[in-house]
Amino acid sequence: MENTGFDLVIRNAHIATATDIFDADIGIRDGRIIALAQQLPAGKEEIDAAGRWVLPGGVDAHCHLAQPTDDGSVFADDFFTGTRSAACGGTTTVMPFALQKKGATLEQSVANYHSVSDGEACIDYAFHLIVADPTTDVVERELPLLIGRGYTSLKLYMTYDDLKLNDREILDVLSVARREGAMTMIHAENTDCIAWLTERMLAKGLTTPPFHGLSRPIVVEREATHRAISLGEFLDTPVLIVHVSSEEATAQIRDAQSRGLSVYGETCPQYLFLTAADLDQPGFQGAMCICSPPPRDAKSQQAIWDGLANGTFQVFSSDHAPFRYDDPQGKKIGGKHGNFSHVPNGIPGIETRLALLFSEGVMTGRIDINKFVSVTATEPARIYGLSPRKGTICIGADADIVIWDTDIDTTISNERMHHNVDYTPYEGRRIHAWPALTMCRGSTVYRDGEFIGRKGFGEFQHCDRPKPAKPKPKFARPTPWLDVL
Repeated sequence: MENTGFDLVIRNAHIATATDIFDADIGIRDGRIIALAQQLPAGKEEIDAAGRWVLPGGVDAHCHLAQPTDDGSVFADDFFTGTRSAACGGTTTVMPFALQKKGATLEQSVANYHSVSDGEACIDYAFHLIVADPTTDVVERELPLLIGRGYTSLKLYMTYDDLKLNDREILDVLSVARREGAMTMIHAENTDCIAWLTERMLAKGLTTPPFHGLSRPIVVEREATHRAISLGEFLDTPVLIVHVSSEEATAQIRDAQSRGLSVYGETCPQYLFLTAADLDQPGFQGAMCICSPPPRDAKSQQAIWDGLANGTFQVFSSDHAPFRYDDPQGKKIGGKHGNFSHVPNGIPGIETRLALLFSEGVMTGRIDINKFVSVTATEPARIYGLSPRKGTICIGADADIVIWDTDIDTTISNERMHHNVDYTPYEGRRIHAWPALTMCRGSTVYRDGEFIGRKGFGEFQHCDRPKPAKPKPKFARPTPWLDVL
């Protein structure tokens, strides 16, 4: 006879999804949600949420863990420390990147990444593919093969010498994504403008961290964003612009969406909570905030908040790139007073992503709770093929659940972080919300400040071909060239 009981019941949950708010008990069996109702029968175990917000576990769809590099730098977080940190911040699924180096095959790159991830993660994970060398074999054989195996999202770079693709190479990859139903993420910055500015700054001895930001002005992001959108429009295939930092790039995405194009946007905490002034700190400390695109000004900060509220951005990710500050394999790779062009790009943020947005977004009224759930969990899962098992609280979904404390008054401190980085760029920032409990597939991995998960619990998630809603173009242009492809 089938077991109709519950392994666990979460009582008195005040639940929010991307669309609804309701009070219910949550019945869980075999790691999945099997009931949502008032006054469920007793479970083998019970947790009283006591009327607190109960939300789906976060899906961090853009983070970097144990990623190979070519410049001698080393990512501080492996799959255990990185996913431990994520779990303690309320994230239950992460999506880092299997990076193809030039000259390598994609299949070997994926195999290599599994060799450092499998058996290490304490929450669930999936991979995006970074395509850095789109050879004929990659485009014609490997990409279709891997997309069919559940690696259904691709990242392309328009900058960085060891990663960048030219427009024709981008079109080659986009054409495969169109045919195979994959989602393409694009890092949009104009590489030639950046190189031109950087060379001239270094020639004048302008080497300190603030010049990193000046070498990547808003116009280079705006131009590349416009170009990436145009390439997607040219081939009538969806594109997602990652880590958007500026008002002008946001406007490009909003304009494309207003024309009915399948264009999506992602932003990150650094563009809400840091500015260019954070690069200008005593000594070399500004290097802690070097990332690309760089933090902007207050006007762009407001535009990013507006973009979250009005739906321009569907995804809010950490872009966690964990390099230690006081480390010759980290931010000081070029020496204590090295130049900005040698500093590894990226900042840690996998643990603080959700608490920052909840505290400064939901609790201040900038966004509502449904939008919070949408951009941190539901839409990332949908866009990247993890829905409906991830990113929401519904019958049949994995029991990835976070109970939130929202009556706290504390400050962020690196001492309480669970990553392997020696700083957080948000040190001392006051927050009023933090997860009280994080559950992945029905197992508690974090409770009341303590990590209680285990290495190897996390399972690799094969992604379905995403099916993003494709708007009907308001101003459709004929595309006869596509008829002959």
